[in-house]
Amino acid sequence: MSLEALKILARCHMFGRVSEAGMQELAAMAQVQKLSRGQIVFHQGDEPPGMFVVGSGTVRIYKIAPNGKEHVLHLAGPGLTFAEVAVMGNFPCPAFAQAIETSEVVLLPTAPFMKALKTNHELPLQLLTGMAFWVHHMVDTLEDIVLRDATGRLCRYLVDTHRDGVATLPKFKRHLASKLNLTSETLSRVLRRLLDEQLIEQGDSKELIRLLDIDTLQEMADGGYA
Repeated sequence: MSLEALKILARCHMFGRVSEAGMQELAAMAQVQKLSRGQIVFHQGDEPPGMFVVGSGTVRIYKIAPNGKEHVLHLAGPGLTFAEVAVMGNFPCPAFAQAIETSEVVLLPTAPFMKALKTNHELPLQLLTGMAFWVHHMVDTLEDIVLRDATGRLCRYLVDTHRDGVATLPKFKRHLASKLNLTSETLSRVLRRLLDEQLIEQGDSKELIRLLDIDTLQEMADGGYA
């Protein structure tokens, strides 16, 4: 059993209520993988190798349109998971997964993971929690695209993802722009506006954004409808 895998699994939101014995069982099957920037984890249409838990870095889940345009569905950072839906549904991966920076993930291979679900009755409940997260996430994404303007989308992202008043943006802004269904130019313009209005400020690095007025940002997220 890998102690590194156990540490990563312990930080996973989905497994927050799993018993120590259950965590030991997951860690015993876990495979720690180091991903280089740009490395493809799986392609759309591949059989899912298993469920992934992100330990560090960021993995983007994205689709490619017939015209070649990419659209980011999800940015999975530390503590988040991906591919669990395909594993549970026993269908091919519905999207691509790619590390957008040097990352470390834990793979829970399909066969032993599904076996554990049949014998450890606390795990299915945790997976249902994960499915509920995905449904909520996709509804929010649809609401953003259909109803919110550019400012509302960015404000909602900042409010939803900040920790102790600091939000961490992806290293490459084009991935966030794609997730929010914006052009990179529009995203930069909205960021500049929020900076100028002193609602946010740059942190120690360009990826860190400090939220100076969370209440106003929340109001702009709630009221930022096109």
